[in-house]
Amino acid sequence: MARKKTLTTGPLPPRGGLGATRARVPEGPGITAADFIWHLVSTQRHRHPDDNVDAVLARFAEGAVVKRDGSPLAPETWLEPGTDVFFYRRPAPEKPVPFEITTVFEDDDLLIVNKPPFMATMPRASHITETATVRLRRATGNEELTPAHRLDRATSGLLLFTKRREIRGAYQELFARREVRKEYEAIASLHDVPPATPWHHHLTKQPGEPAAQLVPGAEPNASTLVADVTRLTPAEELTLQTRYGVSGALGRYVLRPETGRTHQLRVQMMAEASPILGDRIYPTLLPADNEDFSAPMLLRCTGLGFVDPLRGHERDFQLTDDWPLL
Repeated sequence: MARKKTLTTGPLPPRGGLGATRARVPEGPGITAADFIWHLVSTQRHRHPDDNVDAVLARFAEGAVVKRDGSPLAPETWLEPGTDVFFYRRPAPEKPVPFEITTVFEDDDLLIVNKPPFMATMPRASHITETATVRLRRATGNEELTPAHRLDRATSGLLLFTKRREIRGAYQELFARREVRKEYEAIASLHDVPPATPWHHHLTKQPGEPAAQLVPGAEPNASTLVADVTRLTPAEELTLQTRYGVSGALGRYVLRPETGRTHQLRVQMMAEASPILGDRIYPTLLPADNEDFSAPMLLRCTGLGFVDPLRGHERDFQLTDDWPLL
């Protein structure tokens, strides 16, 4: 019925770690503000069970349904097509992720954390409050805390947040321009991959499809350097063989992606070596409703390096601790 977009800025400030939603009244005869918001809430795929008509009217009573200029709307206000309306959604209950986010580095501008697996970077679909952004905003009280890049929900490791709105663009552009050196570790069945081996593939991913596809013969758009491959120790190997129900030698792959396609490392590992332990998409898509928190995907970002856009000097962040499962 309406085009919707979740924002972190606008006439309504973020609240409880979440930005307000903007919705535009579609073409047609128009609609009252209350009917418009109720339609958006009642058709929300992941809706809180208590978010009923009374809860919608309560938003109007507290002045939390506004136009672009910040002026509050009354339930009976008639909205013409093309009108932008801002309001707060109420997230549905979520299954808690039983892992903590730990701080790796912090100063006045940046917060670098170790994001655990099973936790999305930003709110999306059914994962809203159990995300790194919302958890950290609520923990710190800083509603301007914003990630400069993203990690897959299943991927763990280093994640950079900016602490002030006026500097976030400089760091987000740094990642967008691929001027950040990244290093990852993956654990999978051991294969003989010589150090400094480049992987080049063409990957595509359709919106709404969980898996990316490798297109043989097409011009490469995904490049990764395999910096090192080493076998795990016997004790580490036995622990993971037992936990993940696998046999055979296991290796630690050090990967340095040169591009940033969705699921790039996961698809390239499957194609060139072996699927990453705990990957629930590659090679086989597993049901989302029976995740096992004790067997996460073993892929994590262990290094971020770049020339600081505000200071002009090199910065290098490393995750040096061992895997929690080892």
